[in-house]
Amino acid sequence: MYKYIQTKEDNGLAWIILNRPEIYNAFNDEMMEEIAQVLKTLEKEPGVKVIVFKGEGKAFASGADIESLKKMTPYDALFPKMQELYQQIYNFPKPTIAAINGYALGGGLELAISCDIRICAPNARFGLPECKLGVIPGAGGTQRLVRILGEAKVKELVFLGEFINAEQALNLGLVSAVVEKSELDQQVEQYAGQIMQRGPLALRLAKMAINLSEDISLNTGLFIENLAQSFIFGTEDKKEGVNAFLEKRLADFNGK
Repeated sequence: MYKYIQTKEDNGLAWIILNRPEIYNAFNDEMMEEIAQVLKTLEKEPGVKVIVFKGEGKAFASGADIESLKKMTPYDALFPKMQELYQQIYNFPKPTIAAINGYALGGGLELAISCDIRICAPNARFGLPECKLGVIPGAGGTQRLVRILGEAKVKELVFLGEFINAEQALNLGLVSAVVEKSELDQQVEQYAGQIMQRGPLALRLAKMAINLSEDISLNTGLFIENLAQSFIFGTEDKKEGVNAFLEKRLADFNGK
């Protein structure tokens, strides 16, 4: 169905697999359009609870296709497709996980940090080498990554263009876990399985409140948190969650 990505669904978990392994899953316009299209479809599927991004072959994603970069104009930079796509992922109403094997460079790293949770294999390498090409990160690397790693570390990564390994990424809080390559999919499925046991409305509103906290004052954020909680208190999910806890059973949430 798709030329540059693969998709699969299993027990509420949807996988989006970048599929240009011959060039380390570098992005072109068509790949980004395919991802945007499948996300719109998955958003409307009630049976899909969690989305996982993964790369085929030896890399997660190596960023923009350099051949495509050669053709880009100032107009292209003013209306960046990659930044728009990553905003779509960042604000996606369902939880997202990046399963990182091998290189996550440039736009590949920016894709990973657009996801809610990142899990990697020991061979993962992370970096923002754009300045080596005479350009800068343009899909969240100078903004979203600062909120994860801090200003000084991001300046070091951007200015030097050097890579960090999986252990460093874990110590810096860039990834949640490092697991053997052979166990990566299984670990992701375990994370996703736990998430899918939570209330879907609670997950959606919690994600919204957390994301908004980056742009607003503490008082405004607390107010949004209260409003979200007020809404949740009137839902069937809240009643089911509390009753399930008191009755010592798993909750059966219906997203209402």
